This record gives sequence, structure tokens and C-alpha cells, in this order.
Amino acid sequence: MPLLSCSAQNCVYNEDKYCSKGDILVQGDEAQTACETCCSSFKEAGEGSYKNSVGTPSAMVQIDCTACKCHYNENNRCMAGQVDISGQSACTCTQTECSTFEKQ
Repeated sequence: MPLLSCSAQNCVYNEDKYCSKGDILVQGDEAQTACETCCSSFKEAGEGSYKNSVGTPSAMVQIDCTACKCHYNENNRCMAGQVDISGQSACTCTQTECSTFEKQ
């Protein structure tokens, strides 16, 4: 599993750049660049959300990925050693991206 660092601080699963979901899905079926990808697992933390009720934060998570043109994609799984999801002020999943994306 890749080491994940996530700057999407508004995500309910983000706790100090670690993900408490356990697995995420990066989308970008036709992506040619990182900005054409997104973390579709992003869920905006809002009033009534409780971060510590969603799981234990971890640096290592399973990453499923539809960005088939990415160098690190093997059978819809990310095989990069480290993955960075960016989207510091994101309010929706489309405002996030996989900064690790590297076109084949």
C-alpha cells in the first residue's frame, strides 16, 4: 500500500494529512495531467460530522485508481511508493487532485 499524504483539510477523513477512511478512489479515466484527476472519496467535513467516528488515521492506505494513463496504475491500483493528494481548500472532490500522477 502506498504512503498517503493528503492536504485536503476540509475532508472528513483527513486528520493531520493522514486518511482515516482506509482506502480511497482516485478518478481520472482520461487524465493526461494531475489536474484532471480527483480523489472521489473526498467528503467535505461539515456541521454534524465527527472525524473520529470514521476510522483510525493512517499513512498507509489502499488506493484504487481509474487514471489508466498514469505510470503508477496497475490494474486500477496505485503502485506508487508515496502519493500526495492536494486540495487544501477543497469543498468538493473535483477540487482535489493526485499530485503524484505521472503520465506513461
